[in-house]
Amino acid sequence: MEIIMREVVEADLPDILELYSQLGQDEGEVLSQEQAQKIFNKIKLYPDYSLHLATIDNRAVGVLALLIMDNFGHMAAPSAVLEDVVVAAGLRGQGVGSKMMEYANGLCRQKGCYKMTFSSNINRVDAHRFYESLGFKKHGYSFYVSYE
Repeated sequence: MEIIMREVVEADLPDILELYSQLGQDEGEVLSQEQAQKIFNKIKLYPDYSLHLATIDNRAVGVLALLIMDNFGHMAAPSAVLEDVVVAAGLRGQGVGSKMMEYANGLCRQKGCYKMTFSSNINRVDAHRFYESLGFKKHGYSFYVSYE
């Protein structure tokens, strides 16, 4: 099975919403098509914020968001934040996630990033093993404040 990675286009939004419904968060609810369109248009305005789609036989099987930002520290080397990564439920453990992470790493290297970071829920032990198998290291603590 050949996994093709490419940047998301507007026509992909229904497929992306379906993938996000499989994450098991937000009680299975996803954005409406109209909300997704507004967010997609806004993301396109950011200089280095993009969505990327994994496909097999032109079928959407995974998606990720990548923000590459400029920095004053690290001698102005950019860094990246990976977010909203999801692989279709029936294809997890079959190489799609590995291909997606390899692709994201490649984009970061092309942009000269000194690091790519992401967070993962502390209870997702299997996911942590997966990320570590790809060479990712646990680093520090992730903190957040909720405004809900």
